[in-house]
Amino acid sequence: MLLALARAVGGLHAAAPRIVVPLLAGRAAVAKAMFSGIVEEMGKVSKLDKVPRLKQWDGTVGEGWELEVEATVALEGASLGCSIAVNGVCLTVTEFDKHKFKVGLAPETIRRTNLERLVPGDPVNVERALPADGRNSGHFVQGHVDDIGIIEELRPDGDSLWVRVRPPARLMPYIVPKGFIAIDGTSLTVCNVNAAEGWFDFMLIAFTQQKVVIPKKAVGDAVNLEVDVLAKYVEQGLKAVTARLDALEAKLAKQ
Repeated sequence: MLLALARAVGGLHAAAPRIVVPLLAGRAAVAKAMFSGIVEEMGKVSKLDKVPRLKQWDGTVGEGWELEVEATVALEGASLGCSIAVNGVCLTVTEFDKHKFKVGLAPETIRRTNLERLVPGDPVNVERALPADGRNSGHFVQGHVDDIGIIEELRPDGDSLWVRVRPPARLMPYIVPKGFIAIDGTSLTVCNVNAAEGWFDFMLIAFTQQKVVIPKKAVGDAVNLEVDVLAKYVEQGLKAVTARLDALEAKLAKQ
């Protein structure tokens, strides 16, 4: 019925967009990729400074934040301008040496994430950008954190750990049982969702508990949340269809 209504107001026959990868020097170009949510190592915060006089593109200066992280794996193949995710936040490397790297934090990053709460010595999840032809053992993680959630419960279950999180209400529609979610940059499977009470939970196996920062946190601590981007695209794509369906249903109701 809905399909028939949709066709009556213009149809669902728009051609699917094609993705074109240009050829460079006679070979297929390898696109810059996102992240997988498979944390490569836990780095350690060495500095988080508010810098009053950062040089801007036009030569002027402005106030900003710089984060410095000690790492090992993330520095393999590093270059100026490369992307590294810190607690699930995609950041651009501005300086690095053999033991640490530095990134700038934009005001939007400070507003949306828990990075401003970090102090020297804190562990952080670190992952390098995933090449387009690499293996993805997690899910498509952009490193574009939607907001923070608050840990409400940490409950052991055998050698595993249940973690319950309260996200902002606006993110609840994108969180579904057995769906993907990135928590502090860790790709995880949602277990239970209680929309009425406004929480969801997930479980960490013993191995994962040793490799990520979540178990080191306490009830009341903040975690970075990135919901599955595919859900957002589906919602956006359906808006035009549902608007036309609503208009048609309203028209039919008057007849």
